[in-house]
Amino acid sequence: MLMGQLPARFNQRPIVVVMGVSGCGKSSIAADYASRLDLAFFEGDEYHPEGNVDKMSNGIALTDEDRWPWLSVLGEAIGAAATKDGGAVASCSSLKKSYRQHLADAIGQPVVFAYLHGSRELLMSRMSARENHYMPTSLLDSQLDTLEKPGGDEPAITLSIDAPIENIVDELQAAVAPLIVD
Repeated sequence: MLMGQLPARFNQRPIVVVMGVSGCGKSSIAADYASRLDLAFFEGDEYHPEGNVDKMSNGIALTDEDRWPWLSVLGEAIGAAATKDGGAVASCSSLKKSYRQHLADAIGQPVVFAYLHGSRELLMSRMSARENHYMPTSLLDSQLDTLEKPGGDEPAITLSIDAPIENIVDELQAAVAPLIVD
């Protein structure tokens, strides 16, 4: 597990965005982590406007212009929940540093990103095994090309996906726990 510049301590409970390319397990890991902490979970894909979903379903990669409004709406929802409940957990690809900054600005509070990384082969096998998901495997390479891995100047934790989900969530929980003020 590699860590970047983590935020100052969270006042109550954390705001965590689980990020990475399609097939890395963002939704499963974020939902499990949110459940453990009894925090609201935001599935980033549910905040895409219909036009974005249509594009991706047809194998068309999203542009920055497609993503900005989506990130704003998602970030505002996360921020509102965190203000009300003291924390929140979300899944969101957050592929570029500028996307992560935009999302963090929309949230308006300290946030830590949990970057899930794995080999192209593992990601492809996971995507191929999914049923009823709009993201085709043909877009994996464009996501990998777009991905800017979080740098040391970002509030991020890097976690390998080459383990069972429960173990990854344990690792995430252990990494974030010291940031929470009791």
